[in-house]
Amino acid sequence: MINYIFLFSRHGKCRLQHWYHAVPSKDKKRIYRDLVSLILARKSRMCHFLEHKDSKVVYKRYASLFFCVGVDNEDNELIVLEIIHRFVDLLDKYFGSVCELDVIFNYEKAYYILDELLLGGDIQETSKKTILKAIATQDKEEEEELGGKSKSGNN
Repeated sequence: MINYIFLFSRHGKCRLQHWYHAVPSKDKKRIYRDLVSLILARKSRMCHFLEHKDSKVVYKRYASLFFCVGVDNEDNELIVLEIIHRFVDLLDKYFGSVCELDVIFNYEKAYYILDELLLGGDIQETSKKTILKAIATQDKEEEEELGGKSKSGNN
């Protein structure tokens, strides 16, 4: 089961952070700081799996962003890498060629895509087509809602 997921830049700036368990704020900051410093210090040719305290950490770098996932010790690392890749693929399909700025300026969409993929730390939907359809539906509803507000504001 996934405990947390982080997206951070090459400089250690947090771009997205989602926790699937209640963790005190002080511990969240410490875990994030420890993992970012560990991952950024590693060479690109090194293994993408780490053991950190009582869990495993799987990470992958795509362009200028690191995708880092903390899982239970008994979870399969390769499945977690596939989940990371699926998330990146969904971001790519939604934004075109996703970059760090897309995540910064459209963080709510990135969270929404993540929520469509994962629920409570477990994979919810595996079909990219279904997830993208749900996102398109949500975008359409949001657009209609915003369109309705501007029309009612003009009257």
